[in-house]
Amino acid sequence: MTLRPYLTAMTAIVAREALRFIHQRERFIAALVRPLVWLLVFAAGFRAALGLSITPPYQTYITYEIYIVPGLCGMILLFNGMQSSLSLVYDREMGSMRLLLTAPLPRWWLLLSKLLGSTLISILQCYAFLFIAWAFDITLPPWGYVTAFPALLIAGLMLGALGLALSSFIKQLENFAGVMNFVIFPMFFLSSALYPLWKMAESSRLLHDICAANPFTHAVELIRFALYADFNLQALGWTLLATAAFGALAIWGYDPSRALIRRKKGG
Repeated sequence: MTLRPYLTAMTAIVAREALRFIHQRERFIAALVRPLVWLLVFAAGFRAALGLSITPPYQTYITYEIYIVPGLCGMILLFNGMQSSLSLVYDREMGSMRLLLTAPLPRWWLLLSKLLGSTLISILQCYAFLFIAWAFDITLPPWGYVTAFPALLIAGLMLGALGLALSSFIKQLENFAGVMNFVIFPMFFLSSALYPLWKMAESSRLLHDICAANPFTHAVELIRFALYADFNLQALGWTLLATAAFGALAIWGYDPSRALIRRKKGG
């Protein structure tokens, strides 16, 4: 088989995701309001409560508002990754997901196309958030806006793959909504999105170790360094490893032979 059917399928799936996003304007607004509230309202309170004057991992002094910008970009990617997977559960209930997966192409390619489409939309929302933050005089180095793109892409693919993996095991919309909250909030708060790990270590070594093992922490650190046109090899390695693990789990979860075996056991 030539490359053309693969590209055609990917283009169609990405375009479908874009059209769905265009017709769901509330989703775009909600994705921006959530991090903006954290940035403009809660940042001052967090800074005062934690007494943060942040230098690591940078050589120059930065404000707390600037410090949490990468974490809030991660928040956008995390919530959108879960919401896109929620749409997969809905598509499966309506039957359109089954139709998609019967296409004469490898299942991993179809899932990757779906994942890429949702990730690109998440990145678009991240840049809209960064533009609004810039309008409020929360600025980053100019080149950082460029170098952040690959970091946002990798982090978005990782979080989207996590959502895909979860959606493959959850069959009802109501159950997935509960699991989303169970995954999102611990993953977000037990990370370096809102406060540096060295500050967490002052409070609890156990919590510090949990945060350090959280793949979302490494995704945020990857974005944080990239926004300063810097590179964090360790964060990149752990994020890629988590992406591969979540992706493999999603492919296994959507394996039709596994569903057939489960149906035979049930029968």
